[in-house]
Amino acid sequence: MAKKTKKGGQGTPATVALESAAVPFTVHAYDHDPAAASYGGEAAEVLGVAAERVFKTLVADVDGTLTVGVVPVAGLLDLKALASAVGGKRAAMADPAAAERSSGYVLGGISPLGQRRALRTVVDASALDHPTVYVSAGRRGLEVELAPVDLITLTGAVTAPIAR
Repeated sequence: MAKKTKKGGQGTPATVALESAAVPFTVHAYDHDPAAASYGGEAAEVLGVAAERVFKTLVADVDGTLTVGVVPVAGLLDLKALASAVGGKRAAMADPAAAERSSGYVLGGISPLGQRRALRTVVDASALDHPTVYVSAGRRGLEVELAPVDLITLTGAVTAPIAR
């Protein structure tokens, strides 16, 4: 995999974090359609990648603590499984403004990498079924492809079956 950043060498916090860690990755840019029903689904379709390899980053509130769940765009986040994976009891999707404030990214472009404030992160175990996975590179229309083990290591994530 080649290391690339978007034009002008100006990276996002996610790509800067990857470069700083000397992790191999590839950036895939595409023209985002604001009318797209699903950011992740759009990325999979436009990039011609199986939806099981493209992962969305969702921020949830688990017992009062913001927690990141990274699941395939082909599925949904199982909130009960997410709570269980971090030893919690109850989970609900976080307030969108809180997710944006905490991550430093806008909805539809939240990356699990390079977040403003590191949060507990759980990556769906299915990520390990693939040699590489795609996650948001920090803005709509920009995905980063990397090895799932690198994603897990850089985010300090645990893996668990959190998708349904």
